[in-house]
Amino acid sequence: MNSLEQRAKAFATQVHQNANQLRKYTNAPYIVHPAAVAELVRSVPHSPEMIAAAWLHDTVEDTQVTLDDIAQRFGTVVAGYVEMLTKISKGSDGNRDAKFNIDLQHTAQACPEAKTIKLADIIDNSRNIAELDPKFAATYLIEKQRQLSVLWQGDGSLYLMAEACILKGLADADIG
Repeated sequence: MNSLEQRAKAFATQVHQNANQLRKYTNAPYIVHPAAVAELVRSVPHSPEMIAAAWLHDTVEDTQVTLDDIAQRFGTVVAGYVEMLTKISKGSDGNRDAKFNIDLQHTAQACPEAKTIKLADIIDNSRNIAELDPKFAATYLIEKQRQLSVLWQGDGSLYLMAEACILKGLADADIG
């Protein structure tokens, strides 16, 4: 683990812990999710900045951390990836579908490296959603299926893995 990754891991662990954030459904410490995303990104061609961004991908969205904080601590490349991975919709932007469409357009503009991280995020979040929350799984997995349409520039093997996770979840929830 290089020093950029070590710093990103330590920072993400601390800020998610300070926010008392737990993993939905399992109540595990939230950092298990960024750790899984980082490991998936590590399994394909990657840069140190991509691994750091994988650790940090939810910090701006879920804690008090700002993109400026990320840029100052980890550089503009990492901050750029995190920005591309952070939802931009606001509560006032309408219903869930309207907000999803705003965020989908934002994701569509991301670079291939950020799209690779997003694919890893989808894989980890989709793995067992059908068994943990079958009712929500329908909405969530259909959204992720739509999101795949703008992620084809990410890593091909993660794309196929994400697609397989989504299809399995839909089948497990008896939706597909």
